[in-house]
Amino acid sequence: MIVPLKVEALYTRCRVEQFDFETTATLDDVTEIVGQVRAVAAVRFGIGIDREGYNIYALGPVGTGKHAMIEQFLQARAAQCAAPSDWCYVYHFEEAHRPRALALPPGMGGQFRADMKRLVEDLRSAIPAAFENDEYRMRRQLIQDAFQERERQVFETLRQRARAQGLSVMRTPNGLSFAPLMENGEVMPPEQFQRLPDDDRHRIEREVEDFQKASQDIFRQVPQWEKELREQARTLNREVTQTVVETLVGDLRQTYADLPEVLVHLDAVCRDVIDNAGDFLPAEDKEGEEAKPPGEMVFLRRYRVNAIVDHSHSTGAPVVFEDNPTYQNLVGRVEHLSEMGVLQTDFNLIKAGALHRANGGYLVLDALKVLSNPYAWDGLKRALQAREIRIESLGQMFGMISTVSLEPQPIPLSVKVVLLGDRYLYYLLQQADPEFGELFKVSADFDEEMDRTPDGERVYARLMATLARRERLRPLDKSAVGRAIEHSARLVGDSRKLSMRVRGLVDLLIEADYWAAERGVDVLTEADVQAAIDARVFRSERVQRAMEEQVLRETVLIDTSGEAVGQINGLSVLQLGDYAFGRPSRITAQVRMGRGEVVDIEREVDLSGPLHSKGVLILSAFLAGRYAADRPLSLSASLVFEQSYGGVDGDSASSTELYALLSAIAGMPLKQSLAVTGSVNQYGVVQASGGVNQKIEGFFDVCKARGLTGDQGVLIPSSNVPHLMLRKDVVAAAGEGLFHIYPVATVDEGIELLTGMAAGAPDGDGQYPEDTVNGRVQRRLTELSEMRARFVRGSEGEGGGGARVLG
Repeated sequence: MIVPLKVEALYTRCRVEQFDFETTATLDDVTEIVGQVRAVAAVRFGIGIDREGYNIYALGPVGTGKHAMIEQFLQARAAQCAAPSDWCYVYHFEEAHRPRALALPPGMGGQFRADMKRLVEDLRSAIPAAFENDEYRMRRQLIQDAFQERERQVFETLRQRARAQGLSVMRTPNGLSFAPLMENGEVMPPEQFQRLPDDDRHRIEREVEDFQKASQDIFRQVPQWEKELREQARTLNREVTQTVVETLVGDLRQTYADLPEVLVHLDAVCRDVIDNAGDFLPAEDKEGEEAKPPGEMVFLRRYRVNAIVDHSHSTGAPVVFEDNPTYQNLVGRVEHLSEMGVLQTDFNLIKAGALHRANGGYLVLDALKVLSNPYAWDGLKRALQAREIRIESLGQMFGMISTVSLEPQPIPLSVKVVLLGDRYLYYLLQQADPEFGELFKVSADFDEEMDRTPDGERVYARLMATLARRERLRPLDKSAVGRAIEHSARLVGDSRKLSMRVRGLVDLLIEADYWAAERGVDVLTEADVQAAIDARVFRSERVQRAMEEQVLRETVLIDTSGEAVGQINGLSVLQLGDYAFGRPSRITAQVRMGRGEVVDIEREVDLSGPLHSKGVLILSAFLAGRYAADRPLSLSASLVFEQSYGGVDGDSASSTELYALLSAIAGMPLKQSLAVTGSVNQYGVVQASGGVNQKIEGFFDVCKARGLTGDQGVLIPSSNVPHLMLRKDVVAAAGEGLFHIYPVATVDEGIELLTGMAAGAPDGDGQYPEDTVNGRVQRRLTELSEMRARFVRGSEGEGGGGARVLG
């Protein structure tokens, strides 16, 4: 006969006398990672191995301390490494749309940016000053004077030749004009010229015409002379500018002498400044230079340095946690400015992504967030595979934009990526993405629980001491530590385990500290921890109490006393967010003659999940194997969860359904004061189910509300006994004999408790005693088989076709 469990088996208390402290204030902080031996080894390996593809996926539920542990290991490792290179983008003077990437030693990126900014400021003052000094003005005046002297000599030669021919040369807006002279040297009036003899007049006109042609030849040479003047002025300007630039850039060349790429860029800057020296001059000083449009000196932006990664303040390798891993936040972006309604950009608007900042170090990402952002996963994989960071807009990447845009030079990538995510996401990626396994070869699987041993409890106490100090909470006394440990075991549903969801433990301590503050005490006690637990339950139990009220008002029918045939109380668990509670349900069975079918009404109406349907099929196999091994199973049975208006899944009610089915077959009533949970296999062995504590408490609450009679209780699988961590009121009622928890290992043990009759064992011929449950079931099935045989024979007498259809 199965006896109820003793009180000691219902709740495993923490032996606080094992602790050698009064409060956690005297405990040392934990320096090791508690309860994560496997994950620690994997993370150490993943961080230590420097090979392509050995990135890390840390898998486990939220709250197990993945983030904190990863950060601790990465920061320790990064501190031992040298800071990586700074990265800058500079103007490409040959291809403006392809900015060049420069790698500089740590800290020199910002220095180079400042040096170039200072260089531009010096050039803006030094170049105009060089063009304003006396030496330059004198050399410029000499060039101008030479031009004017050349022009004067040509004009004077022409004037003397004309005077020798009796002609005067005059300058007019249209060029040179020639007129005959009189003997007194004055210009001959036109009327006098007209009175000259025709021969003289024609001679003079021919001479004027010849001089006009000569002057035209001279004027055709003037543009060439002016061009030579401008070229001489430009050459002078270049010489002056080159002297200034070389002087100012010389110091930079010495500073960056060990960086060839920087020297190449400085040479390009020098050439460009010399070629565009006029841009540095005020408008009135730009003689000999092409005119530039008015406005701000925008051209100076091309001499800047865009230091997108600056490690001037870094002491080791970077460790970057990107909380919003969009595509552009990972690989970088090129921003735009709106000017006069037009979007414009240049290399100064290139912004670094997380991969740039983590280059040479470590990048930590949330896997779900990466996958949730469009194209972020593809961008991350492409960068890891190519081992370079290529900044492209999504439009460029997919060929959706044909306009000219910036194409920054890719930057070589060397980074260790750590993804944080759930297990299901890890296995989903392993199955769905062939490239995932090649890029993330190290899996760090974080445990959700640890063994609850005396040593484990002492380590857990130190963990709570560490968390309390970190969160600036009051210390805990022994009783508070013990109650928190017991609650941790309750959370994992196992008296021999402790929860490793550190986030939940921190929340519990924070809330307990609040209640301690309300009481005005300086140390957390068991009462404060219990107050936090009770308050959390109270905030979440509205739906549970509403369902309980429906049972008490008999809107939902649940019997907690009496007996009934084919009717039994099953137990299920409802999960609402982070709160789970048990709910009793009435399960009924009907039996009639048939062809050996057990109909799951839930499945017929698509309310049954695959696991529940599997459990019902197991019932059919059990009945056939035990009672109808040598004859047809001639019954038709139906099972249903009464007043169930939602989906049903899981096989933890299969033993309950079997008891209802056996009761209906044998016609034997079942005690309604008992509820049942546990699955069953084809051999009648009762198997463990989940949420056993919540299931027991759900039925207990209904019984307590109606009044405990001492006959009420719950049948649980014996394999679930180690999982029991029941509420104190349930334990107290069991201690007083008002409520009972029965562990059963087989269906026979359970049916004996439910019916009060022996289950019965088969004899050598497989027959069960008649005054047992199994005997009655066997006899009834035999009767149904014989009835069906007679029915079939009768149908054959009336018409063979009908018999063939029924058979």
